[in-house]
This record gives sequence, C-alpha cells and structure tokens, in this order.
Amino acid sequence: MYVPLILTQFLDRAVRLYGEKTAVIDDNKKITYYELNERVNQLSHGLKQLGVEKGDRVAYLAPNTLEMLEGFYGIFQLGAIMVPLNIRLKPEDYLYILNHSESKLLFVDEELYHLIEPIKGDLQTVEKIIVQNGKGSEEDLFYDEWLSQFSKEPFARAEIDEHDVCSLLYTSGTTGKPKGVMLTHRNNYLHALSVMHHLRVSDEDIYLHILPMFHVNGWGAPFYYTANGATHICLRKAKPELIFEKIKNHNVTVMHMAPTVLNTLLQYHDQHQNDVSTNVRVVIAGSAPPPAFVKRVENELGWEFIQVYGMTESSPLSLISTIRPQLKNLPIEEQHRFKAKAGFPMIGCDVKVVKENGEEVKPNGKEIGEVITRSNGVMKGYWKNEEATMSTIQNGWLHTGDMATVDEYGHIDIVDRKKDIIISGGENISSIEVEGVLYEHPAVQEAAVIAIPHEKWGETPHAFVVIKEGETVTEEELIAFSRQHLAHFKAPTSISFVDELPKTASGKIQKVQLRKHFWGERERLVN
Repeated sequence: MYVPLILTQFLDRAVRLYGEKTAVIDDNKKITYYELNERVNQLSHGLKQLGVEKGDRVAYLAPNTLEMLEGFYGIFQLGAIMVPLNIRLKPEDYLYILNHSESKLLFVDEELYHLIEPIKGDLQTVEKIIVQNGKGSEEDLFYDEWLSQFSKEPFARAEIDEHDVCSLLYTSGTTGKPKGVMLTHRNNYLHALSVMHHLRVSDEDIYLHILPMFHVNGWGAPFYYTANGATHICLRKAKPELIFEKIKNHNVTVMHMAPTVLNTLLQYHDQHQNDVSTNVRVVIAGSAPPPAFVKRVENELGWEFIQVYGMTESSPLSLISTIRPQLKNLPIEEQHRFKAKAGFPMIGCDVKVVKENGEEVKPNGKEIGEVITRSNGVMKGYWKNEEATMSTIQNGWLHTGDMATVDEYGHIDIVDRKKDIIISGGENISSIEVEGVLYEHPAVQEAAVIAIPHEKWGETPHAFVVIKEGETVTEEELIAFSRQHLAHFKAPTSISFVDELPKTASGKIQKVQLRKHFWGERERLVN
C-alpha cells in the first residue's frame, strides 16, 4: 500500500520508540518526546481555533528554541506552511516577506519583538501576533498562556499529499527582493533519509542547534534528528563560550555550523584551551574552508570534520566530503585537502559541473564550470515568481550559480560564486583560493577577497582582513606572503584591515556588503 511521505511521521516514530527519552533541552526547559508531542498537539488545536487551514502560511521569528522546534510539527498537522524568518533582517525586510507570503499568523520571540513593532500597522494579512518567552502589546497573545488552554489529545490531521508545500524559505538575495523557496513534504522527507545516512545520525546523538532553524530548517535538523529520536540542545546565540559550555554539559555529539563560526571556536580554544569531548562530528557548509581548518579541528579539538554542500533550493544538501575507503591510504595532508572540498554526490542526488555549452568539465581539477543538480530535494519553485523559477530550473536541473572544478576522484571543489569569480587581465581567479592562502598566515583571523576595479587589468583581488588579537602584520607583508604561495596575478593588490566582517545570521560572510564600497550599486565593471 502506498504511504505518502509526510514529515509528521518523523515525530510519530520518535514518540512511539523514544517517548520517555529526552527530546529537547532549552536552557532550564527539558522535555521528553511524549511531552513534545503533547505540546505540538496543543499548538495544532490552538492554530485551528485561530482559523488556520491547510495551505495557510504561519511565520516564525525566533532563535533556536523549543517553541521554534515544535512549531514545525504543530503547523504541519494542519497542512499549513511554515515561514521561518531570518532573525538578522531589518523591519522593512520582514514587512516585505510577511506581506509577500501572505502569512496569516506571526509567532515572534520576545527578544526580537522590537523588529516587528515598527511594521505592525502595515501588515496586510497577519491577523494575530503570538509572543513567545515574554509579552508584547495588549492586542498580542502570550504564547505560554495561550497554549495552555488547548487539549494535549491527538489532533485530527488534515489530509496531506507529499507534494504539498510545507516550508516557504526566503533566500537573502544579493540584488532585488528575497525569493520564497517552496519546499514540499516529499522534498524534506527524502532529503532527510539521504542526509541521516551520510551523517550517520542515530538515536544516541545529542545535537546542538548552532545553525539557525530558519536556515533551511537548520539543514533539516528538526527532521532527521527527530526521526531518529536524538536529543535536541537549543542555543539562542552562537557564542563560542556558550557552545563549549553546552558541549561539556550535555556531551554533544554533532553540530552544524558555518566556517566563520568554526573559526571563532578555534580562536577561543587557542585562548582558553577548553576541555572538549572528542566524540563530536562537526558539519560545515558554506564557502570552502582552507585545509588548515580541517587539520586544526581534527588534531587540536579531536573532532571529525565533515564538509557538505547545498543551497536552500535543494532542501539543501547535495554533496559530502567524507573520505571513501579507497582514498584512506593517501597522506593525511591530502585527506585534509579532500575534506575541505564540497565533495561527492549524496545518495539520490545527481550533480554535474558544466561549461556554458552544457558539456561537463574534465575531471582534472582545473576546468571551471557551474554546479547543477537534480534530486527529490529540488524545490517546487519560487513563491509567486514563475520567471525566476524557470531561469533557475532548466530541463529538470537546478542551476546553483556556484562555479567549481572536478578532480580525478570525482570530488567537486567550489571555487566561487559566479559573481565572485575575479577576472583580472582575462584570467579567472578564485577568491576562495586566495582566502585559503591568507588563512595560512599566523596573524590572520578572518579574510574575505573581492574584485575591485583596476584601470589596466579590469579588476584585481582586494582582501578584507581581521587580525588576531595580539598579532600585527602590514599590508605589504600580507601581499608578499600571498605571492609566495600564489601566482602573482592571483595575489591581492591591496588589503583593508577591519575589526569584523559583515555576516548573515548563519555566519556566512556578506561579500555584497564589502563590494559596495568599491562598486556602489553597479553590476560588475571591466575597464
């Protein structure tokens, strides 16, 4: 008999097999899977009373909390659609997303309420605001009081098809308004099955929520860790001292984070020499880290480093960088280099790197092409934006906009975003490659490289660098260091020293903000 792939099955399984096991620890809140399921049922009953029906959008603006986690399953039982909001946007951004998504309800954590207050009068479709972990204004509902009114008994679920949209995730575009990515139950379900295999998720895992849940549902963590009866540890802010504290107090076994967050952990460990558990898998996505990062994580912290690759539009993960058995005889330095790459396709994902004419690049680690993928995780499309959907998904393939090479073993290595490739005197330069060299310098804590206009070469590499506390280095010294490790045309021609780099809520460096100083609002210039 055909059983549709619906995400509520994941919590059902956890309750049936792990009901008395600890499900969530959120500071002083600690609940079992039985108790989590009761709260989810209360939420579903409450949503129904407020008029939420199948297909309605329900928005959440919250850090990683118990209330955020239970929101997914409470909403899904009605066949409604979760709209998680990036917690680092401006009020006008929320106004656009809430109105564009036509969200019916908004759940907001009290510490973020000030971001919504200025736009409340301009919300076109939001009928009620429910404030979590505190109180808003008189016309708002207080979550705990509101939730307590409703029955814990099982909710009569809506009839849901696996192709129904369950999540609407707005990507922060570099130009124009953000686009709403429509992911279905089937997208998330099959993605979870693949990823839980590759990351070796088990019922003994203790997962620390560092990556925000609004970020493609924290890479699907509410789904595949729940399905396996793992324990969720909530974390409101990704501060290194808090992360090490949670690891020690709860014996954390797995964490997902951006490379920049991992860098802060390495720097903090340098200064404090934390007593850390070695039974930890740290899963990294985003721009490729230098191999030196991999070496430090595995040698100094004793953690297993796993690089993955994906994007919101593919649910999100498509590639993984673990070392296959036939490559384990390679020198450890070579293995570190492989682990820093995006990797090879996960089960259920077809991934190619193609040139503009559609031909695949040669597996020589040199030819550059665009990464395209097709899988059950590829989005249904962009919400109310058919034109953008058609330009992104062509002939069944999702065009990522990421540029990459393929090595002799089939490992894909992201060299840049299309817009981040630096074309200097007709030569292509990977900003990621240049950044990797800068990170090798002992004084460099963070680095980001962009193209800036140049009268002779069209554009040249420029580096923004954050120096480690107590260290000193000059622009001339860093440029000379780069030239020792790179072809001269690839080395930065100038460097800006800054106190910090602009980042997204998930920790990715916002190069678009860095470019504005040199390019303004113009598109790429070639003089």
